Amino acid sequence: MAFYSTAKKIVRVLLWPFYKVETEYRAELPQEQGYIMASNHVSDMDPVMLGLAFHKPLNFMAKEELFRIPVFNSIIRALGAFPVARGKGDQAAIDHAVGIVKNGGVLGIFPEGTRFKDGKLHRLKSGAVVIAAKTGADVLPTCIRYEKRRFLRRHVKVVFGVPIKNHILNLTEQSKSELRAANKLLAEGIAELMGVEVP
Repeated sequence: MAFYSTAKKIVRVLLWPFYKVETEYRAELPQEQGYIMASNHVSDMDPVMLGLAFHKPLNFMAKEELFRIPVFNSIIRALGAFPVARGKGDQAAIDHAVGIVKNGGVLGIFPEGTRFKDGKLHRLKSGAVVIAAKTGADVLPTCIRYEKRRFLRRHVKVVFGVPIKNHILNLTEQSKSELRAANKLLAEGIAELMGVEVP
Protein backbone atom coordinates (compact mmCIF):
# COMPACT_ATOMS: atom_id res chain seq x y z
CA MET A 1 0.00 0.00 0.00
CA ALA A 2 3.04 2.30 -0.32
CA PHE A 3 1.73 3.59 -3.67
CA TYR A 4 -1.69 4.35 -2.11
CA SER A 5 -0.11 6.26 0.78
CA THR A 6 2.20 8.25 -1.51
CA ALA A 7 -0.60 9.01 -3.99
CA LYS A 8 -2.85 10.18 -1.14
CA LYS A 9 -0.20 12.68 0.04
CA ILE A 10 0.32 14.00 -3.48
CA VAL A 11 -3.41 14.36 -4.17
CA ARG A 12 -3.94 16.11 -0.83
CA VAL A 13 -1.33 18.73 -1.77
CA LEU A 14 -2.66 19.16 -5.32
CA LEU A 15 -6.27 19.60 -4.20
CA TRP A 16 -5.57 21.78 -1.14
CA PRO A 17 -6.14 25.08 -3.03
CA PHE A 18 -9.53 23.86 -4.27
CA TYR A 19 -11.03 21.66 -1.53
CA LYS A 20 -11.19 21.78 2.25
CA VAL A 21 -12.12 18.33 3.54
CA GLU A 22 -13.62 18.07 7.03
CA THR A 23 -14.04 14.64 8.61
CA GLU A 24 -16.30 13.47 11.42
CA TYR A 25 -16.26 10.00 12.97
CA ARG A 26 -19.30 9.16 15.09
CA ALA A 27 -17.94 5.87 16.39
CA GLU A 28 -14.73 3.97 16.81
CA LEU A 29 -14.23 1.73 13.80
CA PRO A 30 -12.83 -1.81 13.61
CA GLN A 31 -9.08 -1.91 13.09
CA GLU A 32 -8.48 -5.55 12.21
CA GLN A 33 -11.59 -6.88 10.50
CA GLY A 34 -12.87 -5.96 7.06
CA TYR A 35 -16.13 -4.09 6.53
CA ILE A 36 -18.17 -2.18 3.95
CA MET A 37 -18.39 1.59 3.70
CA ALA A 38 -21.65 2.63 2.02
CA SER A 39 -22.06 6.29 1.05
CA ASN A 40 -24.42 8.55 -0.82
CA HIS A 41 -23.10 9.58 -4.24
CA VAL A 42 -22.95 13.21 -5.33
CA SER A 43 -19.92 13.74 -7.57
CA ASP A 44 -17.23 12.00 -9.61
CA MET A 45 -14.88 13.32 -6.92
CA ASP A 46 -16.55 11.28 -4.16
CA PRO A 47 -14.03 8.39 -4.17
CA VAL A 48 -11.16 10.87 -3.98
CA MET A 49 -12.75 12.85 -1.12
CA LEU A 50 -13.61 9.71 0.83
CA GLY A 51 -10.10 8.39 0.29
CA LEU A 52 -8.61 11.64 1.62
CA ALA A 53 -10.94 11.65 4.63
CA PHE A 54 -10.63 8.01 5.64
CA HIS A 55 -7.82 6.67 7.81
CA LYS A 56 -7.39 3.37 5.94
CA PRO A 57 -7.01 2.44 2.25
CA LEU A 58 -10.34 2.07 0.44
CA ASN A 59 -11.18 -0.32 -2.38
CA PHE A 60 -13.91 0.96 -4.69
CA MET A 61 -16.00 -0.75 -7.30
CA ALA A 62 -15.78 1.42 -10.42
CA LYS A 63 -17.65 1.25 -13.72
CA GLU A 64 -15.81 -0.96 -16.19
CA GLU A 65 -15.60 1.82 -18.81
CA LEU A 66 -12.92 3.57 -16.71
CA PHE A 67 -10.64 0.56 -17.05
CA ARG A 68 -10.54 0.94 -20.83
CA ILE A 69 -8.57 4.19 -20.55
CA PRO A 70 -4.83 3.57 -21.07
CA VAL A 71 -2.55 4.51 -18.14
CA PHE A 72 -5.55 5.61 -16.02
CA ASN A 73 -6.52 1.94 -15.87
CA SER A 74 -3.20 1.04 -14.23
CA ILE A 75 -3.34 3.95 -11.79
CA ILE A 76 -6.82 3.24 -10.41
CA ARG A 77 -6.06 -0.48 -10.13
CA ALA A 78 -2.95 0.39 -8.10
CA LEU A 79 -5.19 2.51 -5.86
CA GLY A 80 -7.44 -0.47 -5.13
CA ALA A 81 -10.27 0.12 -7.60
CA PHE A 82 -11.72 -2.80 -9.55
CA PRO A 83 -14.23 -2.96 -12.42
CA VAL A 84 -17.91 -3.80 -12.23
CA ALA A 85 -20.33 -4.21 -15.13
CA ARG A 86 -23.31 -2.22 -13.91
CA GLY A 87 -26.77 -3.67 -14.29
CA LYS A 88 -25.50 -7.12 -15.26
CA GLY A 89 -25.16 -8.89 -11.91
CA ASP A 90 -21.37 -9.02 -12.25
CA GLN A 91 -20.46 -12.11 -10.21
CA ALA A 92 -16.71 -11.64 -10.71
CA ALA A 93 -16.91 -8.15 -9.18
CA ILE A 94 -18.96 -9.46 -6.26
CA ASP A 95 -16.45 -12.27 -5.66
CA HIS A 96 -13.59 -9.76 -5.73
CA ALA A 97 -15.41 -7.50 -3.26
CA VAL A 98 -16.05 -10.45 -0.95
CA GLY A 99 -12.36 -11.33 -1.06
CA ILE A 100 -11.34 -7.79 -0.09
CA VAL A 101 -13.59 -7.77 2.97
CA LYS A 102 -12.69 -11.29 4.06
CA ASN A 103 -9.00 -10.34 3.88
CA GLY A 104 -9.54 -7.44 6.26
CA GLY A 105 -9.91 -4.63 3.72
CA VAL A 106 -12.48 -1.85 3.55
CA LEU A 107 -14.80 -1.92 0.54
CA GLY A 108 -16.21 1.41 -0.60
CA ILE A 109 -19.54 1.28 -2.38
CA PHE A 110 -22.20 3.77 -3.53
CA PRO A 111 -25.43 1.79 -3.12
CA GLU A 112 -27.53 4.35 -5.00
CA GLY A 113 -25.71 3.10 -8.10
CA THR A 114 -25.18 6.51 -9.70
CA ARG A 115 -24.73 10.18 -8.82
CA PHE A 116 -27.57 12.41 -7.58
CA LYS A 117 -27.09 16.13 -7.03
CA ASP A 118 -30.54 16.98 -5.62
CA GLY A 119 -29.51 16.53 -1.98
CA LYS A 120 -31.82 13.55 -1.49
CA LEU A 121 -31.05 9.91 -0.82
CA HIS A 122 -32.41 7.66 -3.54
CA ARG A 123 -33.44 4.02 -3.42
CA LEU A 124 -30.49 1.76 -2.66
CA LYS A 125 -29.45 -1.19 -4.74
CA SER A 126 -28.70 -4.39 -2.84
CA GLY A 127 -24.95 -4.79 -3.52
CA ALA A 128 -23.74 -3.63 -0.11
CA VAL A 129 -26.04 -5.92 1.88
CA VAL A 130 -25.40 -8.87 -0.47
CA ILE A 131 -21.68 -8.56 0.24
CA ALA A 132 -22.42 -8.18 3.95
CA ALA A 133 -24.44 -11.40 3.78
CA LYS A 134 -21.62 -13.25 2.05
CA THR A 135 -18.89 -12.02 4.39
CA GLY A 136 -20.54 -11.55 7.78
CA ALA A 137 -19.14 -7.99 7.77
CA ASP A 138 -20.55 -4.85 9.33
CA VAL A 139 -21.67 -1.93 7.16
CA LEU A 140 -20.57 1.66 7.80
CA PRO A 141 -23.13 4.32 6.74
CA THR A 142 -21.33 7.35 5.36
CA CYS A 143 -22.38 10.77 4.11
CA ILE A 144 -20.54 13.21 1.86
CA ARG A 145 -21.71 16.80 1.41
CA TYR A 146 -20.36 19.57 -0.82
CA GLU A 147 -20.95 23.14 0.27
CA LYS A 148 -20.69 26.34 -1.75
CA ARG A 149 -17.27 27.52 -2.81
CA ARG A 150 -15.55 30.13 -0.68
CA PHE A 151 -13.34 31.90 -3.19
CA LEU A 152 -11.51 29.01 -4.91
CA ARG A 153 -11.97 26.41 -2.17
CA ARG A 154 -15.01 24.21 -1.75
CA HIS A 155 -15.82 22.84 1.69
CA VAL A 156 -16.48 19.09 1.75
CA LYS A 157 -17.90 17.40 4.85
CA VAL A 158 -17.54 13.63 5.25
CA VAL A 159 -19.35 11.94 8.13
CA PHE A 160 -18.68 8.32 9.06
CA GLY A 161 -21.57 7.00 11.10
CA VAL A 162 -22.03 4.15 13.55
CA PRO A 163 -21.36 0.75 11.93
CA ILE A 164 -24.41 -1.46 11.54
CA LYS A 165 -23.43 -4.80 13.05
CA ASN A 166 -23.94 -7.77 10.79
CA HIS A 167 -26.16 -9.58 13.30
CA ILE A 168 -28.49 -6.56 13.33
CA LEU A 169 -28.78 -6.79 9.54
CA ASN A 170 -30.19 -10.30 10.12
CA LEU A 171 -29.00 -11.89 6.88
CA THR A 172 -28.92 -15.50 8.05
CA GLU A 173 -30.93 -16.90 5.13
CA GLN A 174 -30.06 -14.21 2.57
CA SER A 175 -33.68 -14.20 1.42
CA LYS A 176 -35.16 -11.34 -0.59
CA SER A 177 -37.16 -10.17 2.41
CA GLU A 178 -34.03 -10.15 4.61
CA LEU A 179 -32.07 -8.22 1.98
CA ARG A 180 -34.87 -5.64 1.67
CA ALA A 181 -35.04 -5.19 5.45
CA ALA A 182 -31.24 -4.87 5.71
CA ASN A 183 -31.22 -2.35 2.86
CA LYS A 184 -33.83 -0.31 4.71
CA LEU A 185 -31.63 -0.23 7.81
CA LEU A 186 -28.71 0.95 5.71
CA ALA A 187 -30.84 3.62 4.00
CA GLU A 188 -31.98 4.85 7.42
CA GLY A 189 -28.36 5.11 8.56
CA ILE A 190 -27.24 7.13 5.53
CA ALA A 191 -30.37 9.30 5.52
CA GLU A 192 -29.86 10.19 9.18
CA LEU A 193 -26.35 11.42 8.43
CA MET A 194 -27.62 13.44 5.46
CA GLY A 195 -30.57 14.85 7.39
CA VAL A 196 -33.05 13.72 4.74
CA GLU A 197 -35.99 11.35 4.44
CA VAL A 198 -35.53 7.63 3.80
CA PRO A 199 -36.45 6.77 0.19
